[in-house]
Amino acid sequence: MRARSRARGWLLVLLCALGAILPAHAQYPTRPVRLILAFPPGGGTDTLGRILSPRMSQGLGQQVVVENRPGGGANIGAEVAAKSPPDGHTMFMVTTAHSVSATLYTKLGYSLVKDFAAVVLLASTPNLVVVHPSVPVKSIKELIAFTRARPGQLDFASSGSGSQPHLAGELFNSMAGTKMHHIPYKGGGPAVVALVAGEAAVGFATAPSVVQFVKSGRLRGLAITSLQRSPLLPDLPTVNESGVSGYEVGPWYGFLVPTGTPREAIARLNAESLKAMTYPEVKERMAATGLTPLGSTPEAFGALIRSEVEKWGKVVKATGMRVD
Repeated sequence: MRARSRARGWLLVLLCALGAILPAHAQYPTRPVRLILAFPPGGGTDTLGRILSPRMSQGLGQQVVVENRPGGGANIGAEVAAKSPPDGHTMFMVTTAHSVSATLYTKLGYSLVKDFAAVVLLASTPNLVVVHPSVPVKSIKELIAFTRARPGQLDFASSGSGSQPHLAGELFNSMAGTKMHHIPYKGGGPAVVALVAGEAAVGFATAPSVVQFVKSGRLRGLAITSLQRSPLLPDLPTVNESGVSGYEVGPWYGFLVPTGTPREAIARLNAESLKAMTYPEVKERMAATGLTPLGSTPEAFGALIRSEVEKWGKVVKATGMRVD
């Protein structure tokens, strides 16, 4: 009898322990989830994060809190996210810029490949080549002629040194034979503000950050950087068809979590991200800003990141660009 009582006692203890553990996993997340954005408000990353966060909050049963941590060429926010507890309560929105930074910067406080686990590829968008209305050009051919006649006199703005819009501008200089001067800003939002104010003449900005200003006439759109025209601005030609043959650039966006995050949490975040992009209002808002929903498994997105780091590493090496 004593042995049976003892056995029952241990069984009760074991069941209580399991009862304490299982709900913790089942109830994930247990508190708000931070979504760290490495850019200030106003750019494409911020736009996408704020489009998705309400529906993700609903699906997760906990608020997804958008946290802008700009600076350092989008590397400060990345480092903060990489060093956060790997418990599923911190997400990071990665962009093409971070795959460039992996080889562009000689000193980084994080490794994009080693310190993060992939969750999902979210979306892509083209860049728009825009000019301030005071610049007397209305096409890519006119821009090329205008800048060739004034080498080094025309400024182009970007979201930071080594950012995707920066490389888009440098690639244009290289392929079009122009010499525009680069001005880095602390994020896409500040760069667009500078363009609208006339502080900079030209921009290779993400569509979500400038489309409203193009439609309102506060900026003049010259071309789109994808190989196909966008339904967002169907009358806007591509750079490729405007005389710079083969020119194509465009950023992508996705979610990462710190390495060591439980697989169950990654699977849940992946599922809720994909689900969020199926809602009509999310689709409409993404389409209205030029964002194309994509979606992926964590494994496929991880493979894409590794291939992008390798691809941009070759570009960085070929151009000799380095940032200390």
